[in-house]
Amino acid sequence: MQKPQFAENQIYHIYNRGVEKRDVFLDKKDYFRFVHDLFELNDKNSVSNLGRSFDFKFKDVKSRLPEEIRRPRKLLAEILVFALMPNHFHLLLEQKEENGIIKFMQKLGTGYTNYFNKKYERVGGLFQGRFKATHVNNNTHFLHLPFYIHTNPLDLIYRSSTSIDWKDKMDFLENYQWSSYPDYIGKKNFPSVTSRKTLLDYWGGEKEYQKETEKWLKEKDDNVERVKEVAIEVELR
Repeated sequence: MQKPQFAENQIYHIYNRGVEKRDVFLDKKDYFRFVHDLFELNDKNSVSNLGRSFDFKFKDVKSRLPEEIRRPRKLLAEILVFALMPNHFHLLLEQKEENGIIKFMQKLGTGYTNYFNKKYERVGGLFQGRFKATHVNNNTHFLHLPFYIHTNPLDLIYRSSTSIDWKDKMDFLENYQWSSYPDYIGKKNFPSVTSRKTLLDYWGGEKEYQKETEKWLKEKDDNVERVKEVAIEVELR
């Protein structure tokens, strides 16, 4: 996939998965580490010790980080939406600095790969080449992609059951920790990682966003078709 020309104040759907479709998150600490890196490495300033380990015990990254890394940052990109799955991730980013997304994704890929390789005593690339990116350049894509990304984790329960009622689907999403969806509906998860104002203002707040998510799911097949250019279907295995 050819990358677009990244420009300031433009939004992009970013995706990558593990090399050979391998899992890149093997336990809870791996997920926490990646979420931590989303926060800490999204900074124009350089960050040292990318390979060091952290003892994550808290959900609120910003308020619970050690003092030495809780510092003012100049964002490379605003993270609007994210979702992590065992072997891939999705991000919706708005570039804020020239070449900000490229710089951020290079730091994120290097930092997490160094951590993962050290922890699991492996060498080599972890992700399937360079990250993939598509420009979100029309209203249809912008309005559907957040829901597409936020409902992506449902694939984990679809594999075990084909008959899941709406309440179970919504409960699963609300309690899926490795996504920005809980924060979008007012359930504090990783609130410091994402910039949610634009989307929440558009949809009318947290309760309305939750209602729109359920509505979007009921028409998922048609909605995915509308964003197929930027909604990359991922094969989990």
